[in-house]
Amino acid sequence: MIIKCWGSRGSIPVSGRQYVVYGGDTTCLEITAGSGETIIIDAGTGIRRLGNVLLEQQKTQYYMLFTHCHWDHILGFPFFRPLLYTRNRLVIQDRKFAGFSTKDVLSRVLCPPFFPVRLKDLKADICFDKSLNNRFCIGSVEIDTIFTSHSRGSLGYKFTEDDKTFVFLTDNELGFAHPQGQGFDGYKRFAEQADILFHDAEYTQEEYQFRKGWGHSSVPHALDLAVKAEVAQLGLIHLNQDRSDQDMDAIVHNCRHFLTSQNNKLHCYGVSCDFEIIL
Repeated sequence: MIIKCWGSRGSIPVSGRQYVVYGGDTTCLEITAGSGETIIIDAGTGIRRLGNVLLEQQKTQYYMLFTHCHWDHILGFPFFRPLLYTRNRLVIQDRKFAGFSTKDVLSRVLCPPFFPVRLKDLKADICFDKSLNNRFCIGSVEIDTIFTSHSRGSLGYKFTEDDKTFVFLTDNELGFAHPQGQGFDGYKRFAEQADILFHDAEYTQEEYQFRKGWGHSSVPHALDLAVKAEVAQLGLIHLNQDRSDQDMDAIVHNCRHFLTSQNNKLHCYGVSCDFEIIL
């Protein structure tokens, strides 16, 4: 599978010279299965650029999964240009978010006075599929889910293909027990020996002291999980809205210094917009 990040910022998109390296778009990932399917995870502002590329590539069918429906994870959906063309088909995971279905959520966002175009006015063939839940397959990719320690209904995902595993746990607070949280050991088992883990790393250790209970992890918590789960690579994601490139580089440097001091071969990096890896 090919994994590409189109947006790694958390909370709100940002712009400016200090965000050039890691980018300012909010959460959106693309997975291309070995069998050819396009899987989109979240519709943050990064999905706008993804949509433009999919049109250029003349791809016409896509699958969409959501971790949850906070603004930064759905804000780009109305600007996903493939939705404007009848030749395109989008299969969306149909599930509940605090009692609202996926269709309910998107219908509430795409309507006046919030947006001039309604969901029903979009030209693409949009299908809501209840089978894309719990454990399922899209093409050659097997997908497992886990509730994350965040808002009601939020999910993490594990993607497996040809014995290679990618785990995505954004918006997951390891240091606080939210009602649906699975606990540190639950996430450790879920990510055990994954080839790649992308994990929420919103806060530094100092910042987290004043943000406990907000639904996001500190960098040390994410690093601790990766080490104990024995993953091969850790990508720090859901980057803080005020985290500059220089600040992020310093965080990555400190993580690598710690790992070296522990003689640990875990590869750690900050996930940037346009980051791509073949697994």
